[in-house]
Amino acid sequence: MKHEMPMLPYAHEALEPVISRQTIDFHYGKHLQAYINNLNNLIAGTEFETKELTDIVATAPVGGIFNNAGQVLNHTLYFLQFAPKPQSNIPQGKLAAAIDRDFGSFENFRKEFTTAATGLFGSGWAWLSVDKDGKLHITQESNAGNPLRSGFTPLLCFDVWEHAYYLDYQNRRADHLNALWNIIDWEVVEQRWK
Repeated sequence: MKHEMPMLPYAHEALEPVISRQTIDFHYGKHLQAYINNLNNLIAGTEFETKELTDIVATAPVGGIFNNAGQVLNHTLYFLQFAPKPQSNIPQGKLAAAIDRDFGSFENFRKEFTTAATGLFGSGWAWLSVDKDGKLHITQESNAGNPLRSGFTPLLCFDVWEHAYYLDYQNRRADHLNALWNIIDWEVVEQRWK
């Protein structure tokens, strides 16, 4: 199976000023494309050649195939969770109810999630995911890590690799993370919870 670039549901400049066109051009257009090219080259002729991306991420041993597959999946989830003008700045429905149940309130969840993302040392991802019993979890994953490896379903992610924000925010990771809350498409996030 050949993996391809996900199509963005918005123009490259549509997320400004939160994420600039220049960052989208580099982060999506160059970084993600490189991970996809690398993955396709690495899986050719292996047991992973015909597997779905989520299966590769969940089962591949740590190394080149896993690292590139993880980055393809993580970046795909990341870029597709945004909208220039989301319908709502807060989740609705069962996701909102689960956030209230597991974190006390959306405000508390947002604070805990931002703290996890800001405090992750080095490069990686902050995740909101759900386990098989419907409980929500905030996790930090380094490098290409993904909650699928723990049997969780990933719902929301913040990329804290410097290439995600350095062109727009330099070393101000916290400013970037706080701005991301303005462009989350909560309908997309909730649809990930099957």
